[in-house]
Amino acid sequence: MEPVILHEDNQMLVIDKPAGMVVNNSATNHGQTVQNWFLEKNPDINNHLDSEFGQKGGVVHRLDKETSGIMLLAKTSEAYELLKKQFVERKVKKEYQALVHGIFKEKEGIISEPITRNPKSFGRFVVGGDLSRTAVTEWKIESEYSSPERLSLVRLTPMTGRTHQLRVHLKHMGHPIVGDDLYVGRRILVSDREWCPRMFLHACQIRFFDPETGREAEYRTELPKVLEEVRQKLVH
Repeated sequence: MEPVILHEDNQMLVIDKPAGMVVNNSATNHGQTVQNWFLEKNPDINNHLDSEFGQKGGVVHRLDKETSGIMLLAKTSEAYELLKKQFVERKVKKEYQALVHGIFKEKEGIISEPITRNPKSFGRFVVGGDLSRTAVTEWKIESEYSSPERLSLVRLTPMTGRTHQLRVHLKHMGHPIVGDDLYVGRRILVSDREWCPRMFLHACQIRFFDPETGREAEYRTELPKVLEEVRQKLVH
């Protein structure tokens, strides 16, 4: 399965990445990646391997393998630097939708907690550590469900960009994401997989300043079919 192109111009691509697709190339991954897919379409990027733009293959930011949704890819070093600067200065606004376990006491809020690597489990992260690594996530409830269990559909806006930030923050709040194989727990994961085939996390919206026009641009994408089918079967 390949990404869907939502927008393309001389400077960049906006794509909808499918779940299950790794973003960056690595020695341990031998399947198709977003980076390879993009380089096949824009081989000239390989002429810039002396820069971060070339080394990253035009990939400005990333999503976890099992997260679907919107990503920005730069065709030129100029566009890469302009977009990267917006991320560093937190001028890019991203929104996600997640189906999580449990019902929240409030309808919206902000969680601000540092995130660090879990010393007891490779590849996982936990709340804690250096306060300089504090991550901030805004959340708002979109819907609540009673069956197949008590669940909440949440709109998430990360104000920072830490690895696994949304997944770790929701786990810490006692509301892990449905189908999250790293943070939901083995017993619950087995139960989740009976009615939800993948992690229910989707990057649904992004807003930034377009490198080509200089104007603010916004792109949205609906839940993937497999997640929308799950949502349609939930009972309020």
